Amino acid sequence: MKRSVTPMTVLITGATGGIGGALAEVYAQAGNTLILQGRNTVRLTELAGLCEAQGARVLTQALDMRNRDEFSAWLQEICLQEKVDLLIVNAGVNTNIGPEGAGERWDDVQELIEVNVLAAMATVHAVLPSFRARGAGQIVLMSSLAAYFGLPVTPSYCASKAAMKAYGEALRGWLAPEGIQVNVIMPGYVESQMCRDMPGPKPFLWSPEKAARFIKLRLARNQSRISFPFWLSSGSWWLSVLHPAISARILRLLNYGG
Repeated sequence: MKRSVTPMTVLITGATGGIGGALAEVYAQAGNTLILQGRNTVRLTELAGLCEAQGARVLTQALDMRNRDEFSAWLQEICLQEKVDLLIVNAGVNTNIGPEGAGERWDDVQELIEVNVLAAMATVHAVLPSFRARGAGQIVLMSSLAAYFGLPVTPSYCASKAAMKAYGEALRGWLAPEGIQVNVIMPGYVESQMCRDMPGPKPFLWSPEKAARFIKLRLARNQSRISFPFWLSSGSWWLSVLHPAISARILRLLNYGG
């Protein structure tokens, strides 16, 4: 397994979220440049201060990824100005069927696909030419254990994360011969507002800091699929290989049945 070069310039989308912010802090050190994007300007400013206190140079951009033309133009400009080593496509939103199972609002579904899928792909599309020109770089896509088998309470979210899993695996096979590494992150439950808003039990809950340290270590090893925690990851994988009727029954017993 090829070991990654230690990244000096790290670009993180969705940096104001739980995992995104924690990843920014674990990569913040003297000599490193962090390029942080998010919609929460207050949190973005606070996070920049924390990372600068650790010696990092920090560039921030408060920009909505759904404005894809503007967002892509910013990414292309950044890639001309900075030599990005590591791109972490982390931004994401969630929606669910509601406490009474009424169903997802179509406006929420559209926003979710815009952010979790289209904006994520647009991010890669904008940054990739600079990586291919250098024959180097690392792309990280944030999927979820929910990509293994769709949870009835969050159908659109699961679909979006399954898309990221497949997209990342395909990119890895395509780009590896060019020296570009692609990794798919598949977290379980990590403490954040988005996690708290999700219905159903949240077993084996990790802190964002623990998740960020785990991810950084395995990215340095260029691990293709980074899933955690172990027991929840194993159970989610089994849901994908068992007969769907059995998996659906297990989910109902665990109170994820909708």
